[in-house]
Amino acid sequence: MIMNNISKNLKYREGLMKLLEVKDSQIRKSILRQGASAVDKGIHIGGAFSSVIPMVSLYYSGLMDYDVQDPTASDKDLMVLSKGHAVAALASVYADVGYFPSEVLENSRCHDSILNGHPGPILPGVHLATGPLGQGLMVAQGFALHAKNTTNRKVFALTGDGELQEGIVWETFMFAPKNHLDNLCVIIDKNNGQLDDYTKLHFSMDNIGNQLKAFGWKVVEVDGTRYEQMVDILEEFAEGTADGRPLAIISNTRKGFGSYSQEMNKHKITLKPQLLEQELALQTKRENYRIASYRKYLAQLTQNGCTDIVDALEKRRGEMYLPLEEKEESSYKAPVREGKVPPREKKIITQTEKLPVYEMSDSVMASDVIKSCMKLYAADDRVYSIDSDLASTSGLKDGVGSVDQNRAINAGIAEANMMCIGEAVSALGGNAWVSTFCPFFNWQVMRRIGVSQQERLEAIEDPSNWLSQGHGLDLTFVATAANLDTQVNGATHMGNDDNLLFATVPGLKIIDVSCPNQLVSIIRWIMEGDKGLVYLRIMRKASNVLYPAGTRFSYGKAWRLLGDDSSKVAIISSGRGTHEAVAAAETLKQEGISAAVYDMPSFDGETVKQLCTQTDMKVIFAEQNNGYLWNAASKYILDNSLSFDISRLTAVNLNRTDGSYRFIHSAVYDELTRASGLDSSSLVKKVKEIMA
Repeated sequence: MIMNNISKNLKYREGLMKLLEVKDSQIRKSILRQGASAVDKGIHIGGAFSSVIPMVSLYYSGLMDYDVQDPTASDKDLMVLSKGHAVAALASVYADVGYFPSEVLENSRCHDSILNGHPGPILPGVHLATGPLGQGLMVAQGFALHAKNTTNRKVFALTGDGELQEGIVWETFMFAPKNHLDNLCVIIDKNNGQLDDYTKLHFSMDNIGNQLKAFGWKVVEVDGTRYEQMVDILEEFAEGTADGRPLAIISNTRKGFGSYSQEMNKHKITLKPQLLEQELALQTKRENYRIASYRKYLAQLTQNGCTDIVDALEKRRGEMYLPLEEKEESSYKAPVREGKVPPREKKIITQTEKLPVYEMSDSVMASDVIKSCMKLYAADDRVYSIDSDLASTSGLKDGVGSVDQNRAINAGIAEANMMCIGEAVSALGGNAWVSTFCPFFNWQVMRRIGVSQQERLEAIEDPSNWLSQGHGLDLTFVATAANLDTQVNGATHMGNDDNLLFATVPGLKIIDVSCPNQLVSIIRWIMEGDKGLVYLRIMRKASNVLYPAGTRFSYGKAWRLLGDDSSKVAIISSGRGTHEAVAAAETLKQEGISAAVYDMPSFDGETVKQLCTQTDMKVIFAEQNNGYLWNAASKYILDNSLSFDISRLTAVNLNRTDGSYRFIHSAVYDELTRASGLDSSSLVKKVKEIMA
């Protein structure tokens, strides 16, 4: 931090503005060269150039406390570039201050580069993947919320007026003031342009200040074409007295500001050699003028005997890594971050002997299981829960809140915001649990979080990259009312196709819970840490116990609950469907037919292979959804070229017999299972039919 008596001196501040202007020129030239060397010679120039003044103000004026060598340090400020299209500006600044070597800026956007068209954690110093509009802002808010419980560090987010047309950002604009996140500063790059029309917005943002004030934000409008006002308000935020309101800075500028050619005002351009040469020449001319102005100012200060201010400015120039001529470049070059950040221990330890144990005769709500477990695990302050006005169905809030209500968050009816808060907590090393009904999770957010996790894992695996073991996301999505447990709420609320949809998110571990004791073991498994993204589907209504207490969960493993290798038929199911399969098998046993029941909470290819190629059993996939296990098995069989009589396989699920989707009517559970042929009686008939 630069806050001291000298920094308040008006002469010092005038000199600082001149230094920032010189750095401004150097960053803009770096952006241009970055675009020229990109694999497609392309660059999102308009939004990158209008972002330079906020970015330079943050990283070079001394008001932001960041650590290049360890960007994950828990006591340092954080910055999120929510408008990911402006990655060129961020990358030029990050290379300049030493997050990574300047060579990374060359040949960007190609397959071998870690500098992509949008920023993500594969790029050192970047904590999440942004680009899908609005989500970076939401995660930044999550960072600020987490900081309120820890170090209360400052969190900065740079967004754009075009991005504010994305509806989900308003979930953050409602949430942040209500939760008094006065450690959050959002800079709105109001450049009055967007992709399809860079000269104006589709929806005017001229009243954005009053709109944010109405939600409870502190709003300040600044001239985004000059440094003075931007630095002043950021300095006030960094050092002033908080009043409970998050800060929104509206930076009034234009797309492509700071450029010469009008071609630079567009959303994205291809930098042709002639245009590049012309623009670089004019930027260099401006840079030289600014350097001369700074030197002249120093000479005046020296002549007037203000040597203390001269010394302070030159010290700041060194801290800005700001050479004024070529021969100074080596001595004003930032030391580049080396090695990996410190590893994180992710295991959540509790007194496992106190975890709930259920008898085979018990009938238990999944939410009660989660509540009991969380009351123990939440003793570790890394455990957070975030619900979206459905806390009564998950048990998370009651469990975590019984220990620390500040870590039991209800985001309201704002599932996208809920998911991004969870990502923020897990990105900072926490074990986050978010929950809503199965079909209410936001696909757009889920996919971007999946990309963030992929980039994190790649950075961890690469010995030359920045992240170390334990820096993956530990984020569990508790999907309530899975399969047919929504019942009379009908199709829009039914958890019948969510697992099929989210199965396309790489690395997402899908688990369908059938038993209270099983759920205890799954929670215990997740709390071991480093399990990544888990989509945990739980039943809403109470269920009987199927597993003996103490059974250890293993991802990708099925459990045979009934029958043996000599059984004539195997019924594979999960969740509530397993109970119907067990009831059917018990009825069949009384009639002299041995049926094996396999509960498959997560897909187990080896069990499918064993049943198909090493036994003569008929195999029924009986699922109270649109056929998640059936689809996974079909893919596994094809991918592994398994050879067997496929007529032994039968699918019974919520699709029609020809595989087409069926509308799920509102009904009670017994009606729904009977109508879809998934109740125990129907399964008995199906077994007899295929064995005839």
